[in-house]
Amino acid sequence: MFLRRASILSGAIALALFQSSAAGALDSTPAAKVVVTPLASTTVTANGQPITLPQKNVQVLVSSFEIPPGASLPVHMHPSARYAYVLEGQLQVTNAETGKSTSYKKGDFIVEMIGAWHQGANVGAEPVKLLVIDQVEEGTANTLLKK
Repeated sequence: MFLRRASILSGAIALALFQSSAAGALDSTPAAKVVVTPLASTTVTANGQPITLPQKNVQVLVSSFEIPPGASLPVHMHPSARYAYVLEGQLQVTNAETGKSTSYKKGDFIVEMIGAWHQGANVGAEPVKLLVIDQVEEGTANTLLKK
């Protein structure tokens, strides 16, 4: 699954490349060849929903998650867009409404479900490490727990 609206990720990559090339210019070392590998491009979530973003006062939240082997997250949902990049491990995400599960491994990019109850679990032998990016209306949370 590929992500067309990866402007946040693209911006971070561009900033990193700019900082890298600026540092190289300062010490007058020849710049190394930059390799850009597209990771994702899509217009829908993991659940097949169209990706929608907050219409005003957008806030970007970036977090790292570490989920130990055998651990599960509580059943939850996201009211706004959430993206995750799997840095390590194997994550299984199950839609609590349909029972359908999808597995993700190191190097996978996840466009999480919006407004659908789901649960993630580490099904591997090593910790799952995620880089998570949320786009929310300023001052709001992007995770609601099922009661």
